[in-house]
Amino acid sequence: MAAATPSTTDSAGIYFNPWDENFRANPYPHYKPLFDGPPRIINLVMDMALVARYADVRAVLLDHANFSSAQLATTGFEEQNNLLGQDPSMLVADPPVHTRLRRLVSRDFTPRRIRELEPRIREIAAQLVDGAERKGSLDVMADVANTLPVMVIAEMLGVPPEMYQTFKHWSDKIVEADNVLPGMPMPDDIKLAMSELREFFSRQLESRRGRPGPDLVSALVAAHEQSEALSAGELLAFVILLLLAGNETTTNLIGNGMLALGRHLDQMALLRQKPELMPGAIDEMLRYDGPVQSTFRTATCDTNVGGTDIKAGTGVFVMVAAANRDPAHFPDPDKFDITRDPNDHLAFGEGIHFCLGSGLARVEGSIAIATMLERFPRLRLANPEAPLKYKGSYFLRGLAHLEMAID
Repeated sequence: MAAATPSTTDSAGIYFNPWDENFRANPYPHYKPLFDGPPRIINLVMDMALVARYADVRAVLLDHANFSSAQLATTGFEEQNNLLGQDPSMLVADPPVHTRLRRLVSRDFTPRRIRELEPRIREIAAQLVDGAERKGSLDVMADVANTLPVMVIAEMLGVPPEMYQTFKHWSDKIVEADNVLPGMPMPDDIKLAMSELREFFSRQLESRRGRPGPDLVSALVAAHEQSEALSAGELLAFVILLLLAGNETTTNLIGNGMLALGRHLDQMALLRQKPELMPGAIDEMLRYDGPVQSTFRTATCDTNVGGTDIKAGTGVFVMVAAANRDPAHFPDPDKFDITRDPNDHLAFGEGIHFCLGSGLARVEGSIAIATMLERFPRLRLANPEAPLKYKGSYFLRGLAHLEMAID
């Protein structure tokens, strides 16, 4: 496909450009006009549907028969789709492949398994906050959020500690892939990161065949060898997905959550006063400024969403973060309120693709944020008026840095 420059304003004047740095810095005002009518078709590289209202987003997420996760390559995202290789991960698979993959790996994300991980997560969080305390300053991203999730996932996978920072580099580079315009060539540094990651895990999988350990990779290799339940390619694709999804989304939950608290000191004070509100606070952080802005589907047949006809083969931006600010579903949606109830946000998705690691993400986010609040009683934004820099990604929303004062 030839390189393309997206047309980002539709006939009604709706501006939508996920590749615009200013748009990514604060997309929420641009979402508001999308609530006033049915889903819109806008030409980015080809006609794509923008689905933003809560009811419509939820309907698409639940309807995996008419809206496929496995057809990215037909909608201008060939390069992005090929990064993980030709074998499907759960993220880009439909039933029955998705059903089989999810069943095989779900045992390592049960509530019991997550409870077993909690002491180690607390230990890691304390160590990271210790480091910030020693140096007398806190960059939430660099000191805590970037490191804790990758350490937890790496330990689950049996990866040695000396590889943690390399893992983070690989993950950051690959996430940048969704900032590449559809139809444009993938930058060489992103391709190199993916190649190195695949090569590393290929070696890890091979080594586990002869010397299994107590880690998740060994368990998946054993399942593959005993029943051929996972092909070698599927095994590799899942391990890579686990690193990326388990790392980046939780990193951004922690960072975006701390930013929300820093901008709403009354809510931070309330959470300090009543730490039992943390589960609800995490839900509100996920709703108010969640780690995932959008996901993507492809219409498998001619269909209709919210009054808009969508032709077979049309790409669909499923705008989860917009749905979480829909005033038709959430009263006063732009207010950050850690006591909001009910709070049935869609930050973890819905239906068969509901985030497998949601329980782990909640625990990691809760522990990381609680540890910072407990350790630093005067915690606040270091420069409340300073502009914030966001990472080069639209689908994932995360800060590059977040400086907070701790004295």
